[in-house]
Amino acid sequence: MKSIIRKAGLLLSTATLVLAQPLGTAQAQEKRIVAVSIPAATHGWTGGVVYHAEQAEKEVEAAFPNVDVVLSTASSATAQVSALEDLSATRKLDALVILPFTSEELTGPVEQIKKNGTFISVVDRGLTDPTIQDLYVAGDNIAVGANTARWLSDKLGGEGEIVVLRGIPTVIDDERIKGFSDVIDKTNIKILDIQYANWNQDEAFKLMQDYLAKYPKIDAVWANDDDMLLGVIEAVDRAGRKDIKYALGGNGMKQVIEMVKEGNERTPVSTPYPPSMIKSAIYMTAAQFAGQAPMRGSFLLGAPLITPENADQFYFPDSPF
Repeated sequence: MKSIIRKAGLLLSTATLVLAQPLGTAQAQEKRIVAVSIPAATHGWTGGVVYHAEQAEKEVEAAFPNVDVVLSTASSATAQVSALEDLSATRKLDALVILPFTSEELTGPVEQIKKNGTFISVVDRGLTDPTIQDLYVAGDNIAVGANTARWLSDKLGGEGEIVVLRGIPTVIDDERIKGFSDVIDKTNIKILDIQYANWNQDEAFKLMQDYLAKYPKIDAVWANDDDMLLGVIEAVDRAGRKDIKYALGGNGMKQVIEMVKEGNERTPVSTPYPPSMIKSAIYMTAAQFAGQAPMRGSFLLGAPLITPENADQFYFPDSPF
């Protein structure tokens, strides 16, 4: 029942149109509370999320005098649940923009807030019950996995042995793995092992060390996220393993884009998954309370393969991620 729009430009262009509206009507309205709940900067990508959320808080409050953005970060799912309980207990929330730390643990608490009439915008890591959300903004995680798998299958000639590192147990991790596995299952490529490393560079380093000790021959590694990829590369380099032809990640971290730009033989491609999607969601949510701009539905950002030929389009040296 929700339309899917794959052109990322629509997100900010819609918000720009709203910003251009006269503020007289908005100023006459009561103050609206838009709570924003996101993970703390536990790794590079979430560091980018925090950065863009802080920028959006300043910009939205300046543009919409009738909107008060309340930003909260949490270092765990438990902490995020507690923060939500505190937020909803101390004030009436007109809207909640949430990037869940984990999908399962946050679904119930968000559902409770929804029952109070709060508009719910979910970003990136979807809830286990999508009917709770009014708005969903994310990257196309199926495409992140599938596009990577197609490229890898082509380069390996449809044969070989690989290992995979998963992220945090969430809907988006499930989607990435599904997109990747659905392609690989149609080839003669064997996935030797697949375990969680929680989108953490240090955990990925340790897991990759285990893989290297366990498997004497590995043709390629997919780390499903660029933070984990950096840990993988460090482990492979320390071990001096030359059998690994490709080590791939995802999300478009600037350090990885630099590898792609330089034509790195082991990491020649990536896929984008911009943390700035949190800013798009905050703008779109604020639009509910300024002019007649109702926003409902699911908005997916595309995940084209980043190659040396187009890498400049995805490279932002001043970005925190």
